[in-house]
Amino acid sequence: MYQLEKPDNLVEFLENSVSRYPDNPLFGTKNSRGTNDWITYKEVGERVDNLRGGLAQLGIGKDDAVGIIANNRVEWAVAAFATYGLGGRYIPMYEAELMQVWEYIIRDSSVKVLFVSKAEIYEKVKTFAKDIPTLEKIFMIEGDGENSMAELERQGSDHAVSAIHPAPDDIAGLIYTSGTTGEPKGVLLSHGNFTSNSHAGRKKYPEIARGGTTLAILPWAHSYGQTAELYTMIYLGGAIGFAESPQTIAHDLLLVRPTWLIAVPRVFNRIYDGLWAKMNEEGGPARKLFVMGVESARRKRELAQEGKSCFITNLKYTIADTIVFKKIREKLGGRLLGAMTGSATMNPDISQFFFDIGIPLYDCYGLTETSPAVAMNASYSYRLGSVGQAIEKIRIVIDKSLGDSEKDDGEIIVYGPNVMQGYHNKPEETAQVMTDDGGFRTGDRGRLDEDGFLYITGRIKEQYKLENGKFVFPASLEEDIRLIPSVENALVYGEGRPYNVCLVIPDFVVLEKFARENSLPADPDALVRQQEVQELINREIVQFLEGKYAHYEIPQKFILLSENFSLENGTLTQTMKLKRRVVLDKHKDLIESLYR
Repeated sequence: MYQLEKPDNLVEFLENSVSRYPDNPLFGTKNSRGTNDWITYKEVGERVDNLRGGLAQLGIGKDDAVGIIANNRVEWAVAAFATYGLGGRYIPMYEAELMQVWEYIIRDSSVKVLFVSKAEIYEKVKTFAKDIPTLEKIFMIEGDGENSMAELERQGSDHAVSAIHPAPDDIAGLIYTSGTTGEPKGVLLSHGNFTSNSHAGRKKYPEIARGGTTLAILPWAHSYGQTAELYTMIYLGGAIGFAESPQTIAHDLLLVRPTWLIAVPRVFNRIYDGLWAKMNEEGGPARKLFVMGVESARRKRELAQEGKSCFITNLKYTIADTIVFKKIREKLGGRLLGAMTGSATMNPDISQFFFDIGIPLYDCYGLTETSPAVAMNASYSYRLGSVGQAIEKIRIVIDKSLGDSEKDDGEIIVYGPNVMQGYHNKPEETAQVMTDDGGFRTGDRGRLDEDGFLYITGRIKEQYKLENGKFVFPASLEEDIRLIPSVENALVYGEGRPYNVCLVIPDFVVLEKFARENSLPADPDALVRQQEVQELINREIVQFLEGKYAHYEIPQKFILLSENFSLENGTLTQTMKLKRRVVLDKHKDLIESLYR
């Protein structure tokens, strides 16, 4: 149906780059000295060959499932490409996951051989492994014993097996959706799904035509990091340094000095909020210079759009860029040409700020079921507030038959070689999301402008009606509320109720100065109970939403919470999506109190 660009399988993605760039660094891992140890394409290729031989000795062949429970690391990629070279299916799982989720995925996907990162996970998996008949062997990545990945590689080095080149329609792996409701679904993605998406995505960014370097922040167990970073950078001969943890990203950026980032808006929102918090804290000349730079950058851009220029404006910008903005860029490694952001929409003002200081942020859109990219902004074609235009070979259709007929948006349907092969063992769920002519119903609401730029407006499944019969799309409201500097997170509720209410988690870093100036306690539990803080945030939210939303959509009552939504308390999925039902159940008594 679709003419796919070569190579159209992931095995050749790696083989071609090992041949072209044997001595190029591929993966960089932080060592005990605080520097990076780099492994080359040739060395990775040799490890893949060895592990492929080891897996073949265990009987792994076409369509057999190999699973892994590990964070991003060299061995994650080695196991993936060794599996692909035998025609197998790769099943990644998160380290920070519930045991019952591991068990469900291993059982549902019929994992035959499993790699786990460390002894702690190995012991947990052993407690249920005996009850899964397909699971034959478990190997530990860390260590060097009998049941280690290192030993399997050694055995495989004596039993070389040539790699096969899978067909584009052959399944490369299953990526399990996060399961915001119900049990996870295994998304069947083929070699052609992944490679077509990688080919189309890289063409949006001529900046990375020669590979460059990226810092792996997002998990490869999700399709965004897997396709946009791992496969695309390997195809281009680029280098990938590993972020040690979310807490060390600032240092990791300085160590790896990336030229490109695959990130989510939260990374840059925190940087932006931190910059303003620091400037407000320092005050004086430093803040004045920073504000002058921001204003001159805005004015310089506006004049350029009119084909004009101003000597004084340019001089102010040059001074600020030399003294302030350059230091910000250096804090991010000093070489960033830009970044892709996905999973949520960037605040256009924050995006514009980073554009102005020389770090373009390009909003993109996709889903696990679309491998993942559907639309992307790019340096030669972007529109702030949108998620860009459809990438090569992708067609976007807006179905306006669902929801509020007064709106100009509808459900986003995607056609292209990136669309999944279906949900594993779930034919009914597959039928529900696939159209008769091969389109994928995303469940997202959106609209296309006259130039084909896509704007995301909400989630179909999350829409509800108020008591007055009016539709509300809470995700849109929540996205906008999170753009307010004093707000870290939010959830809007009002199904069948007379009005909307909102659970708010304040940004306590931003509120620190306000609390100090008003002699309020700094402790989050105490701070959310202070009337001054409640009135401040309520007022900021209402003022921010007025004019953008109808009166009935704007929340009328608020609850401030001190504990954020997180993986640890079970309110977020691994891809940082809100488990709405879990949050509502957890705080149902507080919510009910707002309607009394």
